[in-house]
Amino acid sequence: MIIFNLNFSPELSSLKCINYLFCLLIKSPISEISDKLGPNDLPYKIPLHPNLVHLTIGLFAIGIFFDIAGAFYPFEKRILRFFAFPVTRVGFHDVGWYNVLAASFITFFTVATGFFEMLLAVPIPEVESILGQNAISTMLWHAVGGVAILFVMISMTIWRGYQRFIFRKDFGRQVSWSYIFCGSLILILMGIHGSLGAWLASDFGVHITADQLLVRGEDLNQIFQ
Repeated sequence: MIIFNLNFSPELSSLKCINYLFCLLIKSPISEISDKLGPNDLPYKIPLHPNLVHLTIGLFAIGIFFDIAGAFYPFEKRILRFFAFPVTRVGFHDVGWYNVLAASFITFFTVATGFFEMLLAVPIPEVESILGQNAISTMLWHAVGGVAILFVMISMTIWRGYQRFIFRKDFGRQVSWSYIFCGSLILILMGIHGSLGAWLASDFGVHITADQLLVRGEDLNQIFQ
């Protein structure tokens, strides 16, 4: 027999009753695929999100670094000539533009896989990160930060495109100093934001096969023989 608490208003109690009945009648979509998940709580062996994250960071970092190299090209020109490197300023900026563009494109998949794997995450309970946060708050901050970085990267790509094709198309230096400053700042923020994801793996064991098996009481020596 189910007894509902009627200390609140009748309308609120009715909503609680309806919500409880829906929870009993409607199965979670995750429960329907639980038998297809591996020891890492994913339908595939290797998590996709961490790999795409490093691809995003790598592409964006290369783009910013090459634009910095293009911006300082007049100071580097003699050194490059001394080592007989056939490098031009346009070449540096070409690499910067195409890498930033690719980073924005890849980041859509990075964020999408991040949300998918977050929905399937089973963190180790009663654990706190170095900041004193639990797994849920860490995941929420990481998710919100990921979406924010996606919009920032799209904005940076649009800004970079306008400079390349409109604002500074007749200039040797394709990017403004403000763009370089913002790009460098974003790289620092991406590193800080990535620490949240690293803590989800190292502290909470999210999608880490060995940690999940140990929490379930499995003997790793027998499993990995």
